Amino acid sequence: MSTSVSQAKVLICDDSMMIRKKMRMLLENYGITNIYEAKDGKDAVEKFAEVMPDITFMDIVMPEMSGVEALKAIKATTPKANIVMATSIGTEGNLTEAIKYGASDFLQKPVEEERLVKLLDHYFKEV
Repeated sequence: MSTSVSQAKVLICDDSMMIRKKMRMLLENYGITNIYEAKDGKDAVEKFAEVMPDITFMDIVMPEMSGVEALKAIKATTPKANIVMATSIGTEGNLTEAIKYGASDFLQKPVEEERLVKLLDHYFKEV
């Protein structure tokens, strides 16, 4: 990938403001400054089209439109989109469906900084 960390655009989609805030802090600690937020799947699909982020972190269970539905909608228009699904205890079953529809990876919530850093390192060094 030609995008450097400082130029990267990241979209965080979660219906919890606290989780979005924590993810923003972790991403800023990593050096990412172009961070966008969406409060549900419908909002995520709209923001994705507007921003075209390098990577999207998508909660699976949300009102309005689920993360898996948003993943399908985004992948339909942007097949190469990098979407990392975030799952909490009890929602792992949805991961199989998310992976089937092209999720790039997944994170267990609450997100641990060490795991996020490994994922970002892999993404920005490998792609």
